[in-house]
Parts: sequence; C-alpha cells; structure tokens
Amino acid sequence: MKITITGSLGNIGRPLTKDLILKGHEVTVISTDAKKESAINALGAKAAIGSVEDTAFLTSAFSGADAVYLMEPPLDFFDKALDIEAYYGKLGRNFVKAILNSGVKHVVHLSSIGAHTNEGNGMLHFHHLVENILRELPSDISLTHVRALAIYYNLQSFVPGIKHAGKITANYGGDDVIAWVSPSDVADAAAEELESPGLGRKFRYVVSDELTCNETASILGKAIGIPDLKWEVISDEQQLARLVSIGMAPNQAAGLTEMNAAMHTGKLFEDYRQHSPAAFGKVKMSDYADEFAKAYHA
Repeated sequence: MKITITGSLGNIGRPLTKDLILKGHEVTVISTDAKKESAINALGAKAAIGSVEDTAFLTSAFSGADAVYLMEPPLDFFDKALDIEAYYGKLGRNFVKAILNSGVKHVVHLSSIGAHTNEGNGMLHFHHLVENILRELPSDISLTHVRALAIYYNLQSFVPGIKHAGKITANYGGDDVIAWVSPSDVADAAAEELESPGLGRKFRYVVSDELTCNETASILGKAIGIPDLKWEVISDEQQLARLVSIGMAPNQAAGLTEMNAAMHTGKLFEDYRQHSPAAFGKVKMSDYADEFAKAYHA
C-alpha cells in the first residue's frame, strides 16, 4: 500500500512509520521541518516537506495514496493570541479539502478520549470538533477515529513539580482510576486500521494500562528514587491559578483544568467504559517508568 502520514517523526509518527515500512508499505511522511528529511529518508520513507495549513501541498502529498493518517499538530498553549478552536477547525477543513481533491478513499484519524462529547471535556473539545468536520466526508470514504487514552508522556509535565515539591499535584489524582496509553500502542492500532480494507465509519479506543493515580505515583516514584512519591489532589481553583501563574494562556489553563476535573469525576471516561477494547496494549506503566526516569534525571 501507499500510505501518507502526518505528524512527522513524533512520538507516534516514528514508530508508525517504522512499522509500516517493515511491513513493506510505501510511506510518505509529512513534516514542516526540512531538517527531518534525512531522518525520514533513513527510515526508508519519502519526506514531504510542507505545512498542513497548505491545502494544495496536502492534496499533492495525499495524491496516489491508498490511505492517509491524520493528526492535529500540538500547539503552544502559552500563546495568549491562540484561538485553538479556530485553528483546528480550519485544519480539519483543510484535511477534508485535500482528501476530496486527492481522491483518497481510506482515512485514519488520530483522535482522543473526550472526543465523544461537546461539553465538559475542556481542551480536548477540539478533537470533537475535528471528528465532526471529517464526518462530512462522503460515505464512500472510509473513516476511522483512533481515540487515544491519556498518553504516558503527558506525565512528564509533572517533573518540575516533583523536583520542586517532592510530589505530584493536580486537580485529579489519588484513587482516581486513569486509563493510560503508550504512543507505540497507539501506533500499532493506527497501523492496523491503515492496513484494514476500511468500510464505513467507526471509532476505536486504544489503552495500555489502567491504574489509580496513587498506583501510578508509586511506580514512577520507585523509578526516580522517591519510593514514597505522593499524588495530591488540589482544587480546580488552585489548579487554574497555578497554570496562569506559570504563564499559560488563561483560556487554555481553563481548558486544561476542566479536562482534569472530568478525569477526576470519571466523566471523561464514560464513553470509553462503554466501548473499551477487548485487549489492552503491550506497554504497561512499569515499562514506561524507565522513560519517565530518564526525563526526570535529564
């Protein structure tokens, strides 16, 4: 198959590219960074250097592909001028135009927990927005939304707080049960969906491990040499004030706080609980702990 993927060689894009190449597919990797071209070529893929905001470029990169993998690039949540909904809404429409103009018939989209609902999901709302935009594609184009659970590497945002206060603090935690996922397990699921014949519309949750936050803190704490590491739950007001104090844009800080609050109440995971996969991924929190320790000691 000829497959075009967005997301460059990121946490998911790199293992996805390696997997597809190993299986004999012709892979084109879109990246905005020309410096990544040699690394992409070294994997055996073809580099397409350009911006996902450029519909003409996307159309060219998608043309001739049997399938495309879409993901929304991360943004700077400290940018106070950023309108996240407007940006991702425009990007979703760019994806639609490029798919229609290129004639691609099989689309796999990286989405997220929380994409099922229009409210109470905080900063994850843009995933709901983009999913709905992509559903406007004609019915003869297959579309799968791969909904990733809480990704392990997001835990690295707690490293400064652990170094400063010796504990994890957030407006979720303690005995809250969180469903986590490894980027490599997401990549495996995306590869499966790209290789599938693809008919109709569906979504698929991907999860690697389920643990209470206290259990997570214990595993990570042992890995970094703090075996009694605690995960303290603070109020939504404290969380919001702390995020704003470190320079996060107020609207993005409010979105992150609302997302965390939905994790604390379990609301964010309600749809996942109803559609949880039959099998979990291979990479457990205990496996990820070594990577967390490297980030902590860097």
